[in-house]
Amino acid sequence: MALHFDSEEYANRLQRLTARMREDKLDAILLFAQESMYWLTGYDTFGYCFFQTLVVKADGSMVLLTRSADLRQARHTSNIEKIEIWVDRVNADPTMDLKNLLSDLDLLGCRIGIEYDTHGLTGRNTRLLDNQLQSFGEIVDASSTVSRLRLIKSPAEIAYVERAAALSDDALDAARPLIAAGADEAAILAALQNAVLAGGGDYAANEFVIGSGADALLCRSKSGRRRLDAQDQLTLEWSGVSARYHAPMMRTAIVGEPTSRHRELYSACREALQAMEMVLRPGNTFGTVFETFTRLIDERGLARHRLNTCGYSVGARFAPSWMDHQAFLLGNPQEIEPNMSLFVHTLLFDSDTGTAMTLGQTYLTTTDTPKALSRYGLDFIEA
Repeated sequence: MALHFDSEEYANRLQRLTARMREDKLDAILLFAQESMYWLTGYDTFGYCFFQTLVVKADGSMVLLTRSADLRQARHTSNIEKIEIWVDRVNADPTMDLKNLLSDLDLLGCRIGIEYDTHGLTGRNTRLLDNQLQSFGEIVDASSTVSRLRLIKSPAEIAYVERAAALSDDALDAARPLIAAGADEAAILAALQNAVLAGGGDYAANEFVIGSGADALLCRSKSGRRRLDAQDQLTLEWSGVSARYHAPMMRTAIVGEPTSRHRELYSACREALQAMEMVLRPGNTFGTVFETFTRLIDERGLARHRLNTCGYSVGARFAPSWMDHQAFLLGNPQEIEPNMSLFVHTLLFDSDTGTAMTLGQTYLTTTDTPKALSRYGLDFIEA
């Protein structure tokens, strides 16, 4: 089996999950999030774009229901011993196969948790699932059960996060010499991606972001590339990836002479990020981090140029996003604990002047001061 962790690590994760299930009085949980299945068993696939689920009972037994195309994938990449196949056919309803499986597992009338909040369960399949199970037992939303367990990283996980961070730095090393007047965005993007893959990393769970000129004010990827002007701005967001673990970074580089607005926004970004570092420690919450961010940005009169979040938890994720559920948002009560890997960013986009500035990197929380995982500092990037 192609497992990235030893059997003791997986056994500990299963023990933590079943303990949480007992606390929540769950007889079983249906995992649809691919990252949940990967974390628990090592199962690694993009087959979650179709219907599949891992049934975990409170006694620790597991059964994977999937398609034939993923049978060998599950056997090779996971420690799942029991795998059931639903058959592709016209008008197939795999939720009926799931209901029959749950009946065979003696779960009729039981309290069953479901991971609803995931890209691994489409709206159509949710409707089919709810229709099949509406009178089967007590169904509850257990979307955050595993994702909250995944917030705290084990030493073995931290090693992969740190490797991902090193690959993020390698990517910037490869891209920086190319950032100059006349440079092709395509070449810069290729350098970022090549450094990660050549370093033994994986594809990221979402596309890298690259945008210059007016597109530097975007924080999502889009199709189409351009060449940099003699006076330009380039926003990049990328991530090294190791064993599916991510450590994102974000920067806006200036080509030519920076404007006074660029320097003003950079100063605000850096001050806010350094202030967030001071509260990124146990005793504070994700909401505290966001409040620190908004206080400093808003005091500078930049409220309408910021976003309504300033980062999120990262770890092992699958497409279409490397963002975990827990984000730095207004009022988020999630406590900061040691051994969390957190991407913290400040993004300022001034549409009035067409000016962009971003600054972001991944941190590992400790019992006190957080550890920045990048060997790069927070210096202004000019080309």
